[in-house]
Amino acid sequence: MQIENTAELRLLVECARRGSLSAASREMQLSPAAASAMLKRMEARLGVRLMERSTRALRLTAAGEQLRDYAQRALELLEEGLAQVSEAPLSLKGKAAQRLRGRIRLSASSDLTRQWLLPLLQDFMARHPAVELHLSVSDSLQDIYKDEIDVALRYGQLPDSSLVARRLALVRRHIVASPDYLKRAGMPRTPEDLARHDCITFRIRNRHERAWRLRPTETPEAEPQSYPVQGRLSTDDGEIAHRWALQGQGLIYKSELDVRRALLEGQLVRVLPGWLGDELPLHAVMPSQRFLPQRVRALVDHLVEGFAALPAPRAPRARRRSGPA
Repeated sequence: MQIENTAELRLLVECARRGSLSAASREMQLSPAAASAMLKRMEARLGVRLMERSTRALRLTAAGEQLRDYAQRALELLEEGLAQVSEAPLSLKGKAAQRLRGRIRLSASSDLTRQWLLPLLQDFMARHPAVELHLSVSDSLQDIYKDEIDVALRYGQLPDSSLVARRLALVRRHIVASPDYLKRAGMPRTPEDLARHDCITFRIRNRHERAWRLRPTETPEAEPQSYPVQGRLSTDDGEIAHRWALQGQGLIYKSELDVRRALLEGQLVRVLPGWLGDELPLHAVMPSQRFLPQRVRALVDHLVEGFAALPAPRAPRARRRSGPA
């Protein structure tokens, strides 16, 4: 056994979290000298350097970051197990023995959160009053390991093979606009018409979306084509784009799940229903299932059930393609 006690693991986690050995030692009520000696002993036994230290800063090495990820989850699992044992005797069965507690760090996009996620989270938290939720809402992709995210809700395929995921939904992007905008600017008849409309576009990580991908409904297997778009408004926040569309500011190209309620209520109208946008899976993404706390598993199960129960989208009426109006 190369780790003598959990205090060593906690010291590593606290050093990474606080950025200094002195701050970590204060959190653990150790002297800086004792904390430094503990770290040196751990590095000596492992035969690897875990941190680069200077007079001003502390930085984890690659080995330190890898061990930190495992240490953090191991400590959380241990805390969860001790809490359940202390609260429920071995002879006790039922709900008390399955009480969930601890912190869940969840990341999701803005529009998805406000449209559908908040009610699901409210229900989950009501069922599990000992769980603490830290919700991060952003349309920029966070680093699951660096930002210590337990679950991230993401559209698209997973580029990182070290991540695990469960699919929540399979959705397609639609072009939509408000009835007021379409009354004022006219209904696009072909994808080429998009270039003459005000299109609300996205900027994510310095990448500005300047084209929308579409394929004909009658040939869904065809390769999608990119059609240039332009407009006066762009944003890195999906909810802002949604609001602008509701206000009649232009067309948006959004996940059907994000605009489903507005479509059902008639606040937004499907544009170019004879054309299909990109189809994207929505996943609950986690760093690993090896050290996955039960509270995280329970939340993901709850989200899978919740998204499956969402109201079905309204099927659009097919239109024949025609020339520009």
